[in-house]
Amino acid sequence: MNNIRPMPSKERLYDQASQWIVKMDKGLSPDEETALREWLQADPQSYSILMEMTQLWDKMDAMSRLSDLFAKPTATPQWRSGNRAKALGAIAASVVLAGIVGLWSLLGGLSLDSLDNNVYHTAVGEQSSVMLPDGTQLILNTNTKVSVHYTAQQRLLQLDSGEINISVAKDPNRPLSVMAAGQIVQAIGTEFNIEITDQQNIELVVTEGKVKVAVQQDPQKSLARQPQLALPDNALTLAAGEQVNLGSAQQQVTEVTADDIEVKLSWRQGNLIFRGESLEEAVKEIGRYTSVEFIFINEDLKKTRVAGMFKAGDVEGLLATLRENFNIVSERDGAGNVLLNTK
Repeated sequence: MNNIRPMPSKERLYDQASQWIVKMDKGLSPDEETALREWLQADPQSYSILMEMTQLWDKMDAMSRLSDLFAKPTATPQWRSGNRAKALGAIAASVVLAGIVGLWSLLGGLSLDSLDNNVYHTAVGEQSSVMLPDGTQLILNTNTKVSVHYTAQQRLLQLDSGEINISVAKDPNRPLSVMAAGQIVQAIGTEFNIEITDQQNIELVVTEGKVKVAVQQDPQKSLARQPQLALPDNALTLAAGEQVNLGSAQQQVTEVTADDIEVKLSWRQGNLIFRGESLEEAVKEIGRYTSVEFIFINEDLKKTRVAGMFKAGDVEGLLATLRENFNIVSERDGAGNVLLNTK
């Protein structure tokens, strides 16, 4: 993952976040609350680092899962010699709960524009995972660019290119909206995959919960100036196991099986699965993960059906399979393009 904005040294912020965790566990005075707001506003990374530190409990295996915290509140831990790491894990766990159910209230009038207003992007052949301040997770596929704009009123993402898989943290008061190619996809808490196709359509697959879809009224308006978005109740709605190609001539919601979803999202594990697609379709998909261009010398080869699992961007693995199983040979021209032909 490459963040367009320069990333300063985080060591100082991690130290300060640890100190704030200890103070928050003891209870903040009004002056300390003011100081915390000022600290969060001083650097856009501060909030993300603070929440990252509160999740140490999971890495240390010092506490049970987060859901257990709601059923059994954790007693205030004590700092004891030789048990510092365990105590830090317990403190972090209690702050996770506080952060989820009350940190927004604690921070009061803090403008959240500064907490996550970043642009994330991946290069060709790269995948990346991003955890946003509210716990929403983005997985970026190859050659993807997405802008994130959070405020106290709304959560907005602008997908400029590529493909993202989103696991949305629930927040009924602030639905998460993704704007892409003139469309708006909105969810409160769900999981879905959204891709901008070569035709500048939106391929949307919902894997959990429900999402609403609408046409963006003013696609040229900047992300920061978008009004609070509230899609109407009669907006097109997709549920888990459904997909749609937004912007296409036939914008029809269709069902997808669990196997279809596994194939569609296999890129998250760095794989590409083909189940009888044409060779033309297969090399087009593989081409998303590499700068190599495939050229068919024999046009009939485009219709060859291929099946199997390949590593994303593994050009040599694909060529070896074509040579061994389909008698398709390849060579590279002076520009590095792959020429495909029959023996």
